[in-house]
Amino acid sequence: MRKFRVLPLVLAVSLAGQAQAADLISIARDALVSNADLAASRSGYSSVEAGEDIERGDLLPQVSATGGVTRYNITSSQRSNLAGLGGGAGAGGITGGGSDNHYTGTTVQVQATQALFDATNWYQLEASKRQTAQEALNLRVDRQQLLYNVAQAYFDVLRAKEQLDTLRAEEQAVSRQLEQVRQQFDVGIVAATDVYEAQASYDLTRSQRISQESTLQVNFEALEQLTGKQYSSIDGLADDMPIERPTPTSQQAWVEMASSQNLNLLAARAAVEVARANLDTSRAGHLPTLSAFANYQYGDSDQDTLRGHNEQNQIGLEATIPIYTGGSTSAQVRQSTYSLEQTQYQQESQLRTAVQQVRSYYAQTLNNVLTVQAQKRSIESNRSALEATRNGYEVGTRNIVDVLQAQQNLFTAISNYADARYDYVLNLLSLRQEAGILDVDTLQVLNGWLRPDKAVLLNFESQGTTGLGIGDDQPDPGMNGPSPLEGSQGQRRLPPPNRTALPDDDDLNGLGNSGMPDGLRNGMPGNTGY
Repeated sequence: MRKFRVLPLVLAVSLAGQAQAADLISIARDALVSNADLAASRSGYSSVEAGEDIERGDLLPQVSATGGVTRYNITSSQRSNLAGLGGGAGAGGITGGGSDNHYTGTTVQVQATQALFDATNWYQLEASKRQTAQEALNLRVDRQQLLYNVAQAYFDVLRAKEQLDTLRAEEQAVSRQLEQVRQQFDVGIVAATDVYEAQASYDLTRSQRISQESTLQVNFEALEQLTGKQYSSIDGLADDMPIERPTPTSQQAWVEMASSQNLNLLAARAAVEVARANLDTSRAGHLPTLSAFANYQYGDSDQDTLRGHNEQNQIGLEATIPIYTGGSTSAQVRQSTYSLEQTQYQQESQLRTAVQQVRSYYAQTLNNVLTVQAQKRSIESNRSALEATRNGYEVGTRNIVDVLQAQQNLFTAISNYADARYDYVLNLLSLRQEAGILDVDTLQVLNGWLRPDKAVLLNFESQGTTGLGIGDDQPDPGMNGPSPLEGSQGQRRLPPPNRTALPDDDDLNGLGNSGMPDGLRNGMPGNTGY
């Protein structure tokens, strides 16, 4: 008995109306708000920005106040020899005396300093400003990369779903063929070799379909990881999405944009400016510093002999001239010089990379435009080839292997057509990223290429034992069942008229997202409805 399990993921199109679909732009906005990596980048920028205030503080007046209250307890004693003073025998001896003093002393001191000339601190502030600008560019790089990652993950899910639909349609078609060949073998029309060939083709297609289900799961989880949120479904790519040359149409125009707007290149240029400011800071270590200071001191005491208070005011200038620092300042200058050279070379490397990448993605995008057109025609030509092979099989000039191969070629063409469309989208995004113009507006344009009626169901929870809603809903004629040389019931049966089971419209129902033209689908051979 055949057992079928529901596959909610494959029924996405029919069930899409029951779930609220998300689209590319809404998921991108979720990522901009809740992505952990971007949040970390924002915190990093804020940290560097705070460093600018730290360096500025060293150039502003520094005021401090100190004070204290001290309690003094002083005990003193005196000793004298009266005999040595002529006091006589009766008066001879030692006498003693002493005193105890207790008093409180209070001190207050206020000191202010102001740097008048400190080149080191000034250049450190300048370096901090440039580092803040560099970090702002790094934040833009991370934000742009996140937008690309969201789009890539989104379209990877759609691509995996279309490939799964294609494999399931192919599996269904091969399963029909296997049943057909078995029936023909039962009455001696075909040899056992044909049955084994059909069984091998079915087993291969089935294993590919199972593997693709896992790929879809992985791609969906990658999308979820970017936002930390779950989505019931996402809109699918329209069949009539525009496949056009990128605008501007000149490669040189894209190169010029990349040379002036590529965010990684701008960040590399900012790094050069930071290194140059650090070099100035190191050189400033040879220069003197000059600062002004003012000091006020107040003291108070209640001691009997010194009762009262005193005040002291000081104002002056203080200069420090570095004479010899053991060579450390010169070493710092050399170190900063090499660091500047390093960032300059890195900037040049980044420029070359940006130019090479934008040329590459421009060429790939143009190639994708032609590839989509070619793959679209390939579907029609493979359909015709399959029909001719079927006719040849019916008259005995072609064998079952030829039919299986022709059918596989057709489904491969459908799969390649879907791949070409997604490659076009991602290469177009990569081109704009290298040119530094990939932003939310770009994704908004792509969002217009999506259709809610193409929505893909992504709610995997509580659906099946795997938690994915993905099950083996196809019968397996070769596993846990009769021998490939037996019928489905282990009996020899009469075959239907001398025809070969080929993919019909039912086999292609799941290929709506593939973008295969309706004219090609309607003309699919073998629409006999077994």
